[in-house]
Amino acid sequence: MEGSRVVIIGAGPAGIRCAQTLVDAGLTPVVIDEQPRSGGQIYRRQPPNFKRGYKTLYGSEAAKAQALHRSADRIESKILYYPNTSVWNVQDKIVYAHQDGQPLEIHYDSIVLCTGAIDRVMPIEGWQNAGSYTLGGAQVALKHQGLSIGEHVTFMGTGPLLYLVAYQYVKAGADVKAVLDTSTLKDRCKGLMGLLSKPQALWSGLYFMLQMKRAGVALYSGITPQRIAHDEQGVCGVEAKLPNGKNIQIHCDAVATGFHLKPETQLADLLGCDFSFDELSQLWLLNTDGEGRTSVPHVYSAGDGTAILGADAAECAGRLAALSLLQDLDPAAMVLTMTHNRQKALKQKMLKKLARFRRFGLGLQKAFPWPAHMISELTDETVVCRCEMIKAGEIKQSVRYKQADEVNRSKSFTRVGMGRCQGRYCEHVNRHLIAKASQHNDTFVGRQRSQAPVKPLPVDVYLHQPQIINQIPVVNLVDERNGESEVSA
Repeated sequence: MEGSRVVIIGAGPAGIRCAQTLVDAGLTPVVIDEQPRSGGQIYRRQPPNFKRGYKTLYGSEAAKAQALHRSADRIESKILYYPNTSVWNVQDKIVYAHQDGQPLEIHYDSIVLCTGAIDRVMPIEGWQNAGSYTLGGAQVALKHQGLSIGEHVTFMGTGPLLYLVAYQYVKAGADVKAVLDTSTLKDRCKGLMGLLSKPQALWSGLYFMLQMKRAGVALYSGITPQRIAHDEQGVCGVEAKLPNGKNIQIHCDAVATGFHLKPETQLADLLGCDFSFDELSQLWLLNTDGEGRTSVPHVYSAGDGTAILGADAAECAGRLAALSLLQDLDPAAMVLTMTHNRQKALKQKMLKKLARFRRFGLGLQKAFPWPAHMISELTDETVVCRCEMIKAGEIKQSVRYKQADEVNRSKSFTRVGMGRCQGRYCEHVNRHLIAKASQHNDTFVGRQRSQAPVKPLPVDVYLHQPQIINQIPVVNLVDERNGESEVSA
């Protein structure tokens, strides 16, 4: 088909099912993934020399993980596969990436973003010290290397991933001291109807909690984190306040924190896609038509990079985005692979499944709400941006004395979001702090612009292709209120 060079970013559940659908239609898509092997974060594969079984690695999701891995292996010879490859820019229908220090430029006609999600974090006093991890980081250590992040581990935050990772650590034999959840029983009741949309997932969560109780793990709900204690060696404990006002101290040498996940959207931003602010999740989310199309022609999105609905939903969304792409390439193309009635039935089936997953996702957000009030209660000395070690007080001061009441202006004055993560982990907290200090709403405060390179580039890439420096923009921000100009790197 003319104009049918397709690039898929990501080889998780959404990316694999998208690629599989395109292969079935006769295309040879390019699949780019940061990891050495396909599967994504949830179905991350162990190194080749590791021999742990699927049941050990994935528990109740073992069959799904194995099915996805087998599908990926079957189509690997029918796609152009780039593992261990990091994308740092997308511009003028060219994907700029590097693989083992070698720069790559991959042209495309259509692109499908299956970029997944990252940990959504909440700054807690002391979280910048050694021994403090995100839930995702703790899970990677266990899944990929079979290692615990510490000898005595505490888990703190909210959301289903909190209980899943804690349970995985208990099952692996780690000494889990406690699970501290900011959500309350009342919150769980609010989300119950939505959670019943996927009863198996609900029962799995209850099973995790029961097994941890049996293993002697202390489970607390409705807590307020106070601080992560540390000494010269790193983390040495966690302090939290219970709903009755009592403070508890838990001794541990490692802590993993996380408050749900958030979509990874920086490439979509570079491509000029539209976003809308979602009041319930308190996040800027990518706009799609419900079938994978974004606001930019020939740019599609599927999976948790669009909305956090989980792996099952991501597989459906990947297939759906592929079908939409095929229709947009050539409306008659589907006749070559399936009848119109079959195509329509398949699309309706997946749309129906996604509707159920969305109900479940809504239930999760209600059952485990983002504790926005905690941001307002951060002390001035609490580190918000760990890359640049920017404290909450510095952000508030920039609003008060420099009128930094817009998130990109705040970045210019304070360097928050300028570090290695490029705002992935701090932008949502910075935005809330600015809104609170300036008395503006989130729409006014805005969304941090993504800029290339969205991820750090190895020096080797510059050495092989020094002209890359010309692709890195310098944005000049002009404040119309006073004519001041500042440079954002």
